[in-house]
Amino acid sequence: MSEENSVEALLEEARLAAAMPPPEERFRLREAAGFSRAHIAATVGVGRSTIANWETGVSDPTPPARLPYLRILKGLAEIYPPPATTPDPVAALFTAQPDGTAPAPAAAETPAVAAPAALTGLETLRGPDGRAIEGDPGPCVLCGVETTYQSTDGRPLHSGAMCQPTTVSPAAPAAAPPAPVPVPAPAAAAPAPAVAPVSPVPARVPTRPQRRSKSAERAEADLMGLIRGAVEQEAERAGGDEDAALKALIGRAIPDVMHLFNETRATARYEYTAYPALPDILHKPSKREPDQIWEARPAYNNPAYSMRAPEKNVQVTALDVNAAYLSALKVWLPIGKLEHTTGSDGVGPKRSGVHLITPAPWTHPHLPDPLGDRDTPGALWVTDATLRLLLRLSGPKWALTDAPTVHESWTSGATENFLDALRKLLTAARSEAIAAGDVLTLEYVKAMYSKFVSTMGESVHNREMVRPDWMHLIHSQAFALHCGRAYKAHQAGLDVVALKHTDELHVTGGDWRQVFTEGRGVSELKIKQGDAKTAGEYLVGKVGG
Repeated sequence: MSEENSVEALLEEARLAAAMPPPEERFRLREAAGFSRAHIAATVGVGRSTIANWETGVSDPTPPARLPYLRILKGLAEIYPPPATTPDPVAALFTAQPDGTAPAPAAAETPAVAAPAALTGLETLRGPDGRAIEGDPGPCVLCGVETTYQSTDGRPLHSGAMCQPTTVSPAAPAAAPPAPVPVPAPAAAAPAPAVAPVSPVPARVPTRPQRRSKSAERAEADLMGLIRGAVEQEAERAGGDEDAALKALIGRAIPDVMHLFNETRATARYEYTAYPALPDILHKPSKREPDQIWEARPAYNNPAYSMRAPEKNVQVTALDVNAAYLSALKVWLPIGKLEHTTGSDGVGPKRSGVHLITPAPWTHPHLPDPLGDRDTPGALWVTDATLRLLLRLSGPKWALTDAPTVHESWTSGATENFLDALRKLLTAARSEAIAAGDVLTLEYVKAMYSKFVSTMGESVHNREMVRPDWMHLIHSQAFALHCGRAYKAHQAGLDVVALKHTDELHVTGGDWRQVFTEGRGVSELKIKQGDAKTAGEYLVGKVGG
């Protein structure tokens, strides 16, 4: 390249760089053209995650890839101008004005969306302390996005009716038929004292179920391809020996799942620290000694039933929970630096971490203790997942115990969706493997999510992350969800005979299929596989009232 051409290219890059569109516009332009991140990355000579970082504002383009990237954006801006109803940032940036500025288009008003009368005035179910109480996850009746909070009449509802913000679609004419999902209402603030009423905060909510973007679908398809490719590669290397292929897949499960985790985090909103400063209670005193966190693992046998009773005439069904740890990846995880607080100051619906509590006595021998098989009384350190379970059980819906006393906490701001992309990816891969009868892929996926959880603490097998707080939270969430199944079975009239590990629930006294969905999918239950004689069903004797 001649000196003159080099100078002209440098000046062109400077002009374009000065007019760099914001991250959201970079994303819009690529989406409008239907290009994948991998396609743009290959064109400008960077990785796919780098394009993701440029589109989410994590970083800005730098030479030498910046000039070709800016040229692509400029060309796309000419082909795909922004809609007339929204500001035109690219036209303002790439079109030079006489005075060097561009007039800002007037913002279009978003039409208000009315809610059906049946969905107005919904209030959040709250405990005696005023905090919202969580229950089984389900689609919010207002916005359709999954939530664990409930309304006072037991329907899923975001806390304070504060639905997740999204772009509003234009309101349908009055004569149009109703949408398949109830039309959302503006979010109302939580009840406040009469002397200081809180004005409702309008929420921008969708009028129809949210659809995934094309880029999200393409990204998942790319990652699904990585999973399939790993299985095909090891199967080919093993020459048809499935045992050898499975051994190889399990051996690479940790680095593979960490790669998938990093890829699913590429467009995420939340930054995290893989090696945070942690309080002493989260550190092991030695390799052989555990830290101070109690995960509340259930190990329950109902004293009213016994295998040793002389008359074994009560039939029990042993149920198996599918992918318990995969479900537990949806849990409130602390993202920022853990901060120490005293009393209940560290407890909140959008905070998570660990808490020192004194639990109330558990007086229900016919139901598993939410704190598991614990012999030592008094105060103990538990995770936020366990505390949320105790608060639910002490609330008006269950009223099974009193609320625990919180003495101190190590918590930070939290999100429930941090691992959601990874969870959905592995769930999809698992479902595909089941449908295809692909045992090799099914076991590979299981190894990935189980090892991801078990090695994210202080483990010699995973050097990419040291988050014992997250590990304890996911474990505790699995145990809390398992206890929740036992309480649900009891409420439906079944007797809980045993609750073990994260995946075993033994019940009697009715048809469990009226309570739980039977199947192999995540959150579904099936009869536990036994030998040919029992096949998950056995007889016990009734020894108590």
